[in-house]
Amino acid sequence: MKMKHISIYIISSFLFLSQMSFAQTQDSITYKERYGLTLGVDLSKLGRSFLDDDYEGLEIFGDYRLTKDLYIAAEIGNEEYTYNEKNLVSTADGSYIKAGVNYNVYQNWIGMQNIIYVGGRVGFSSFNQTLKEYTISASQNYFDPDVRVDEKKFDNLTATWVELKAGLRVEVLRNLYLGAHVQLKVGVSSTELHNFDNLYIPGFHRTYDSSSIGAGWGYSISYLIPLFTKTKSQKIDSD
Repeated sequence: MKMKHISIYIISSFLFLSQMSFAQTQDSITYKERYGLTLGVDLSKLGRSFLDDDYEGLEIFGDYRLTKDLYIAAEIGNEEYTYNEKNLVSTADGSYIKAGVNYNVYQNWIGMQNIIYVGGRVGFSSFNQTLKEYTISASQNYFDPDVRVDEKKFDNLTATWVELKAGLRVEVLRNLYLGAHVQLKVGVSSTELHNFDNLYIPGFHRTYDSSSIGAGWGYSISYLIPLFTKTKSQKIDSD
């Protein structure tokens, strides 16, 4: 009889523990998240290259997911822009690289990998400036404007800056993303020219005498190359 009670106790304990384990698994969902390298292209620069005769540009970018929300990121590109105004025509052309991090501030639904991020970059540009045409202004209009067309080229110029970046990226197909972003830039240094200014810096964009601050925006398409997955668990609200 004593052995019978012991057997009943063991069976009851086993069933109780099984029910507890089942209840715990029902309180959370297990799923896999993809980690890997994302590569993409800035569509806004391609579009502007087709629509604006004074501009040609291409930028490709990539990021790698380090942790749940932290990504290391970089962009490389090439731009040529002609500043074409009534009294001045100048062309800047060159390449640039930007590197930094993005931090995802968006909490995804289970199984989704969209991101809304803020980040920072350090930028470096190597470029040339060509002064193609300029007009010497006269204080009185007795004579026609003195237009000079002799080219002056300034080679091996450099510039550095820092920028704050914010954007989003939405998965439209498996591993395929569309994105948009804005940038706020602050110039740090640039090669000074004699009797001329760097009117446009590839990667930084338009410059102004009154301020070292610049801005930018764009939209992109990118593809995630999954390298591995991590198993995640998320609690379910029992209410």
